[in-house]
Amino acid sequence: MKILVLGSGMMGRAIAYDLCKFSNFETITLADRNKEMIQSSRQFLNDTSIEYLNLDVDKKNDVDQTFKRFDFVISAVPYKFNYFLAKTAIDNNNHFLDLGGNNLIVEQELKLKKKAKENDVTVIPDCGLAPGLVSVIVKDIVEEFDYVNYVKLRVGGLPLNPAPPLYYEIVFSPYGLINEYVEDAIVLDHGNIVKKKSMTEIETIRFPDPFNEMEAFLTSGGCSTLPFTYKDKIGYLDYKTIRYPGHCEKFKLMLDMGFADEKPIDIQGQKVVPRDFLASILLQNLPIKGKDVVLLKVFGEGVKDSSPIKVEYTMIDYYDELHEITSMMRTTGYPISIIAQMIEKGQIRNRGVFCSEEVVPCKPFFEELSKRNIIIEKKKM
Repeated sequence: MKILVLGSGMMGRAIAYDLCKFSNFETITLADRNKEMIQSSRQFLNDTSIEYLNLDVDKKNDVDQTFKRFDFVISAVPYKFNYFLAKTAIDNNNHFLDLGGNNLIVEQELKLKKKAKENDVTVIPDCGLAPGLVSVIVKDIVEEFDYVNYVKLRVGGLPLNPAPPLYYEIVFSPYGLINEYVEDAIVLDHGNIVKKKSMTEIETIRFPDPFNEMEAFLTSGGCSTLPFTYKDKIGYLDYKTIRYPGHCEKFKLMLDMGFADEKPIDIQGQKVVPRDFLASILLQNLPIKGKDVVLLKVFGEGVKDSSPIKVEYTMIDYYDELHEITSMMRTTGYPISIIAQMIEKGQIRNRGVFCSEEVVPCKPFFEELSKRNIIIEKKKM
């Protein structure tokens, strides 16, 4: 099989790196519309087995013609392109995976299921960290118990050396970050799908030194399809983002003042979109290359043979200093690469459009993560 990775940013590079190291794909091609990004990726990856391609995903005819040359496509470009890319992939008989990021677009992709099945291809949106990796953890919990009382997902990508005022660094697209903070969070509450305001319901969560007490608050996107998939199997499910204490209050103030609005405003005769301004300010003033860590806790309680059992999953993944790969790149890019390889090897044979929790086998997935030194500890209480 020949595989194409769209987007040569941080996530695209991580995906290409993992595919080169672990996969059996005949050719691996990394594409981007920015020639400087392609050259930067070439230097970063330093692997002659990777091919590079200049491609603008805004140019639909070029995308269509390019897809005809491949068997498999992975999208690491902004989520707004994913429905078009998924549809084009299906039309060209390509398997297709993406990192998700927006519930409405994922909902659109799921409507392509019949056509994907007819064309004998597999399409899986939401294959990154959250949703993606956490979706497989939830599947693991559901498969273990007769019924699950609750699942609480807590995930955060953070700088190892936080600096005021936001104690944060750019670990993925600032637009993706803003979207998580602005869109409503989806919560499953005993058979009801409930929407709640993001950046609310702050709680304290503990990790070992040097992190200790962190804060976690509701954000959108992390649950994605999980509340719908497990509506009848889980009582309560929510997702919160982990940050250093004080982050939520300071960032929410900017949102409350309108800095994430998408309607242009007039500033001295110039039309400015506040969200574009905020994204630019974040890129200019927050670190983007510092060492990072991804913290994960999943709390669950299930019933097995009439007995309630609590389960807890913990992951603390650090920046890869040897290869200069951030933890967010590792924990987002490697899972989607693993899932692609599972399809290529025949471990996932389902054809159509599915979510990770529907088709990704848990044990082999966790084993593959451990090969990459992404360790998820599980304990029962």
